[in-house]
Amino acid sequence: METIAPALMTDQYELTMVSAALRDGTADRHCVFEVFARRLPTGRRYGVVAGTGRLVEAIHDFRFTAGEIEFLRSAGIVDETCAKWLSEYRFTGEIEGYAEGELFFPGSPILTVSGTFAECVVLETLILSVLNHDSAIAAAAARMVTAARGRPIIEMGSRRTHEQAAVAAARAAYLAGFASTSNLAAGRAYGIPTTGTSAHAFTLLHDDEPTAFGSQVATLGKNTTLLVDTYDISQGIRNAIAIAGPDLRAIRIDSGDLSVLAQQSRELLDSLGATETKIIVSGDMDEYSIATLAAEPVDMYGAGTAVVTGSGAPTAGLVYKLVEVEGRPVVKRSENKATVGGRKTAIRRHKPTGTATEEIIFSQGVPDHQTNDRLLQRTWIADGEVLHAPSLQESREHLRQNLISIPWEGLKLSAGDPAIPVVIVPTT
Repeated sequence: METIAPALMTDQYELTMVSAALRDGTADRHCVFEVFARRLPTGRRYGVVAGTGRLVEAIHDFRFTAGEIEFLRSAGIVDETCAKWLSEYRFTGEIEGYAEGELFFPGSPILTVSGTFAECVVLETLILSVLNHDSAIAAAAARMVTAARGRPIIEMGSRRTHEQAAVAAARAAYLAGFASTSNLAAGRAYGIPTTGTSAHAFTLLHDDEPTAFGSQVATLGKNTTLLVDTYDISQGIRNAIAIAGPDLRAIRIDSGDLSVLAQQSRELLDSLGATETKIIVSGDMDEYSIATLAAEPVDMYGAGTAVVTGSGAPTAGLVYKLVEVEGRPVVKRSENKATVGGRKTAIRRHKPTGTATEEIIFSQGVPDHQTNDRLLQRTWIADGEVLHAPSLQESREHLRQNLISIPWEGLKLSAGDPAIPVVIVPTT
């Protein structure tokens, strides 16, 4: 099957709007669109901006090929005028927004897109697809990192999601503080450390467990992880140490009552002289199961399904709304879906100690700064050209610093108010 280019990964109504706007003369009106969330997913106290690095590059390269335009024309989706416009499409506007790795809250204007109506509206689906997915993964992963209390987490969810989403998910999880991924494509594309040894199938392939362990150690050395729960865990640990010796790097447990098994495994390993052998646990881990193991002798976690599906919140709930036309604020008044008109400017206010106290959003105009205020928006694209694309390491460190700055109550896994309040100052 032909590879689908990003330009066609869009909703049809984006192009029908462009066609109509070209016909009635409104396509070139200067507009401002904003991306924000009306609310956070249930139980969440903060969101995490993720995907900006991927998005900036995708927008810069956003093009319609001749074959794609012919498909749109032959299917009757666009007329000749729109087809010609698409063939010449280049985004020439401006994009500013929160840094990747920034925290966001209800109403935070995390991305602002300005330009002509036509060139901005055609990007809606791409922008929301990238940001909703990556931000959902990053928020879930950040909660897991907090729950792990400094213990490393491996992202291993590739088999639980779409093959392309798996690569983006690995990136978002690493941004959030995961130590490594099992996904080799993510390792190559983004420089994320990769890891992996064997599954139960490898043990079952061999006539017995010692033979399987011996083969793995002969190939990978003692700096490997042996999966010990294929049959009997206690015997599996004994076999592992008998084969590899007490300086085996790690064992992994993938099933059972992990709290009890971690304690028993640590005691057994110590009794066998393997006091430095680490214990890795996996198997449907999420932030809550990780938190329950905080007091147990676990050295590392493996998280799969929960992280790549947003741990119950697979989308960040972000929307893309028109807020200004030719310098005039426009407002949607639909019940439960109202918007605040005008281009927004946002600051994060802090105590002298560095703890964030509130986010203030100004509808039009630039706010007066106090000593400990921090402007949240920065320019990514100007006149269609990328000024700065955030590196993954920059975004990872930015999020780490942000999580330190919010009040400790905001890191709780229990349901509650957003970590800090958001104050919207309306147009005067």
